[in-house]
Amino acid sequence: QEDLKINGHAIEARLYAEDPAKGFLPSTGRLDEFYIPTLHARVETGVEEGSVVSPFYDPMIAKIVVHAASRASAITALQEELDGTLVHPVKTNAGFLWLCLADAAFRDGDLDTGLIERRGENLIPPASPSPDTINVGAAADALCWERDEATIPGWKARSLTGFRLNAAVRKGVHFVLPSGEAVTGQITPRAQDHDQFDMMTRVTGDGILVVEKGQTYLLRSRIDGTGHASAADGAIIAPMPGKVIAVDVAEGDTVAAGQRLMVLEAMKMEHALAAPFDGVVEGLSVSAGSQVQVEAVLVTVVPQGE
Repeated sequence: QEDLKINGHAIEARLYAEDPAKGFLPSTGRLDEFYIPTLHARVETGVEEGSVVSPFYDPMIAKIVVHAASRASAITALQEELDGTLVHPVKTNAGFLWLCLADAAFRDGDLDTGLIERRGENLIPPASPSPDTINVGAAADALCWERDEATIPGWKARSLTGFRLNAAVRKGVHFVLPSGEAVTGQITPRAQDHDQFDMMTRVTGDGILVVEKGQTYLLRSRIDGTGHASAADGAIIAPMPGKVIAVDVAEGDTVAAGQRLMVLEAMKMEHALAAPFDGVVEGLSVSAGSQVQVEAVLVTVVPQGE
C-alpha cells in the first residue's frame, strides 16, 4: 500500500450523441464529420467518420480522458480538446461539457448532482456562434481549409476575390446562421496564423463548419427552403427518430393543452409528446409500433372552432 502514490489529476468527459438544447434528446444519423484531437487526451470511441449512430443503442460515442499535474490544468487541457472536437450533422454534448468545465462552481469543486439543474441555461450553448467565429468561418471559406491524409490541416488559396493592390485583402462572406439570421463574415488574410483555424473549421458541401467552445455550428452559404411544420401551428413533430410505443388519442378526439398524445422511444429513452393547446386531433399518421424519422409530422392538433 505504501508503494501507491498520487501522480497529478485525471478527468474524463463522455461525449454523447444528444442535443442539450432539446432537453438532451438523443441525436442519430451518419457522422459525416467526426474529429476529436488528441493534443493531451486519450480518446476511446467505437465510431469513426462515416459511422451511423442508430436509435437502438446508448448514445455515448466517445470518452475523452486527460491527465495533468493539477485539477485546474486537467480542466484546461480537456477544454482544449473540446475546442477542436468537430461533429456533424449529429448533435453532441461537447459544447455543454465545455461550459460545465468553465463554470466557476465546477472549477472550484463546489458541486453535486444538482449542479446542472441549478445552472440551467448557463450550461446550454448559444444557438449561433459569435461574430469572431463567423469571421473565422469567412476565412476558411476564402482559403478553402481541408485536411490531408494525416489529418493535419492544410491550406490552399482558392481565389483572389477581395484582392486590392498595395492593401490588405478584404472579403465579406455571406452566411445563414442556424437560427436563420443572415450575416456577413469579414476576413483580412495576412500572414495566416494557422493555429487560429487549426481543428476548428471545415469546408463542406453544405457550408462552413466552425467550432466555438466545443459547439459545432454550420454556416450555410445560402438559404434552403424547408417545409417543416412546428408546434406553433399544431403539428406534433418527432424530435428524434425512434419507435412509437403508445398512442393515447384517436382521430377526432378533443384534447386539452398539455395532454399526452403519444410516447416515442429511442436510445433507451421515452419521450412523451403533448398537445400544445386545447383542440381536436386531426391527421394522426402513426400507431403503436410505428418507426418514425426526426421531424416527421406525427399528428396535428387543430384549435377548437376552426
